[in-house]
Amino acid sequence: MATTTRRSAVEPIKARRTREGEAAPWPVAFYRSAVGKKWVMAVTGIMLMGFVLTHMIGNVKLYLSREEINLYGEALRDIPGHLLPRTVFLWTIRLGLIAAFGLHMHSAFSLTVLNRKARPVTYQSPRDYVAASFAARTMRVTGIIVILYLIFHLLDLTAGTANPDFVRGDPYNNLVRSFERPLVAIAYIVANLALGVHLFHGAWSIFQSLGINNPRYNLARKRFAQGFAAIIVIGNVSFPLAVITGVVDQACEGTAIESPCPASGAFGEEN
Repeated sequence: MATTTRRSAVEPIKARRTREGEAAPWPVAFYRSAVGKKWVMAVTGIMLMGFVLTHMIGNVKLYLSREEINLYGEALRDIPGHLLPRTVFLWTIRLGLIAAFGLHMHSAFSLTVLNRKARPVTYQSPRDYVAASFAARTMRVTGIIVILYLIFHLLDLTAGTANPDFVRGDPYNNLVRSFERPLVAIAYIVANLALGVHLFHGAWSIFQSLGINNPRYNLARKRFAQGFAAIIVIGNVSFPLAVITGVVDQACEGTAIESPCPASGAFGEEN
């Protein structure tokens, strides 16, 4: 009786070779796998979540005084004092965050491509979107919004090219002058709402990507994701709202860090 050999619907994944038949180094081979990409996305996600939380806590000094937040910004540029040249440590952190952000985006994109190849037909398994269907379905959209928000944020409050009243070394007034523009304030609020949705699903998914996926912990994972996202959104959205409502306004009094104030405008006169 003739037999027919049936080929598997999915070809086995073969280890990629570099040149002359040599296997790729294990970090590269690991990253090329779906498990490796999930781990990289989870680890870089944790790094970025830590930065977002730290950044938000630092900006809370806006409510203390101009001097407090300006000294905070100065301290960041001067870490670790005389041990390294000025801003070297800060730029090391920035470059590390840029690398983490790039790997996070690349791994997310690569996983999307792998998932589409493995499941070309639209299909939703019972475990899909287990945390929150809306947050999961909009991860790509909210991710794009966050990227655009980050670019504008850097141009607005770091480089100053998107803020006509920017004064280097005066983060307090730079924040106030930026958020006094209604469109900018609205953009920040919308972007941080999108960031909150992205963080919610990301904080939930991190545990699953790292293999911590026991049903006993699901409620705790969900509460952690909800709490973390809520803290970030409430904190970040409060800054433009505080400026729009006049809770925080421009200050021109002298501080330990001298910075000039505009000579004209609604808040041009020194108080």
